[in-house]
Amino acid sequence: VQLQASGGGLVQAGGSLRLSCAASGRTFNTYVMGWFREAPGKEREFVAGITWSGGTTYYAVSVKGRFTISRDIAENMVYLQMNSLKAEDTAVYYCAAAWRRGRDYRTSVHEYDSWGQGTLVTVSS
Repeated sequence: VQLQASGGGLVQAGGSLRLSCAASGRTFNTYVMGWFREAPGKEREFVAGITWSGGTTYYAVSVKGRFTISRDIAENMVYLQMNSLKAEDTAVYYCAAAWRRGRDYRTSVHEYDSWGQGTLVTVSS
């Protein structure tokens, strides 16, 4: 599965952005899609995940209630709607796909098999 993330940019605190991730290749093998982020000097961290077939969603505590992950199976797209953005949300955001059999709830980078190139989100305070 090949992934292409887009939609990042500069936004003021309190604003919104919508990230998109286009998937191509053997997407029918995908179990879970996720969004991660990596801030300067920090490790890559889980943000949100969604099961490809059932659409079950789950979130990191830091973004729950502000971010929404969704997918469009017909278009092979995954989205991350980010509202009420904070300065601490500034990071490079990556979409990822997991196709190895396993649990639906996957929050570790090691549980994902393909990664997009990342898109930068900068939130000014």
